[in-house]
Amino acid sequence: MFIGRKTELKQLNEQYNSNKFEFAVIYGRRRIGKTSLIQEFIKNKEALFFTGLETTQKQNLINLSQVILQSNSENISFNSFQAALENIFEQTNKKRIIFIIDEYPYLANSYPAISSILQLLIDKNKENSKLFLILCGSSLSFMEEQVLGYQSPLYGRRTSQYKIKPFSFFETCDYYKTFSYEEKALIYGLTSGIPLYLSLFREDKSLKQNIIDIFLSSNGYLFEEPTNLIKQECRDPSTYNSIIQAIALGATKLSEISNQVGIETGLCTTYIKKLISLGIIIKDTPIYKPSKKQTIYLLADHMFQFWYKFVLPNISLINMGMGDRVYKKIEPHFYEFMGYIFEDICKQYLWLLNIHEELPLFFLKLGRWWGNDTRIKAEAEIDIVAYNDENQILIGECKWRNEDTDKKVLDKTIFRSELFSFLNKYIYLFSKSRFSSYCLEYAKNNPSVHLITFEDIIKAYELNKS
Repeated sequence: MFIGRKTELKQLNEQYNSNKFEFAVIYGRRRIGKTSLIQEFIKNKEALFFTGLETTQKQNLINLSQVILQSNSENISFNSFQAALENIFEQTNKKRIIFIIDEYPYLANSYPAISSILQLLIDKNKENSKLFLILCGSSLSFMEEQVLGYQSPLYGRRTSQYKIKPFSFFETCDYYKTFSYEEKALIYGLTSGIPLYLSLFREDKSLKQNIIDIFLSSNGYLFEEPTNLIKQECRDPSTYNSIIQAIALGATKLSEISNQVGIETGLCTTYIKKLISLGIIIKDTPIYKPSKKQTIYLLADHMFQFWYKFVLPNISLINMGMGDRVYKKIEPHFYEFMGYIFEDICKQYLWLLNIHEELPLFFLKLGRWWGNDTRIKAEAEIDIVAYNDENQILIGECKWRNEDTDKKVLDKTIFRSELFSFLNKYIYLFSKSRFSSYCLEYAKNNPSVHLITFEDIIKAYELNKS
């Protein structure tokens, strides 16, 4: 059953119904569900689906010819890519056809002139063609620079672009019926909302057994997934793995990462740029008054965070069939792992309320903040900062733990809010559980303080869902 991507499907169908030339670029990291989205879109529509391969120019031309001519014979082939593509444009002079090139970067690498040929044929035929062309790819840097970028021959030709992102926590909740919301939150953390990974979790098993079967078994689907992805995309995978593990274990500054991996910062930067282009790492700066000196690097993919933190250090035990033992070892640390995931969920909650204008401010920017607190001569971090240009700011702190969130957390958040000279400040405390009586009484007497439980977040999701 296909779940989610309602906005993308609606927009693609609107383009299809225009009955004129359309050119959509669909891209996103591997396993994100690009191909599934396209397959859902082309149901009951005439379409030609070609997948570029990491092979020779000749073999890709043969494969493309087979798709266009709907023949399995390698003896029947166009003599050039231009001839093959001209045939498609000729077919679409009178009828609507969707033509998809999946893994476009592979095709372009085997035949670099393909983008120029497409440019030529689009410019020549777009006024009279009913073709709906879709280029799809997993290399973010290639698609953004060599398809969408200003220097690309295809620049300005596309009529839409879709950067496919992981499912949100709320979309992840839609995926399951019987798991509890706390279990869904952990699954979201374990999968980062990647549709393929979500499909691995079976509701006829306990969450514990799912984790053992998927991650902590030598034949589990995600047992070697991160390293396989790195091997597929990167040369020298050992260095990339070391960088990812360093970040997963807490090294976030370039100097910290390079020292832990044992390479020079300049070379480390090159590796990090590649990982950013693959959507594995993000480069982050404080949301308010950012400075390059404060740049840090984080794992964009929660599944990578879990794998490098909990699976990789226990590979030997897992290979010995001791997945149950490994689970007992790592399970007490899930609350720590979920801390960052809960921050992500809280941000999604705030965006949801912001869209529906259900907050005391309408913010324009939201993110994390860190910087020097001269009052205590130490680095300060704030989980959530959101603000606008109307002198309003929201300061948020997130706690994923079973204990009640108490006075200490509230006082600390209020103290840190004084680092910002905004006229109107709103304090938001987010708690997996409840709040102490002191916090409840304080919020009752101070309207600028808001106490949000995980249950409140779920209620907001269910309300907006209906």
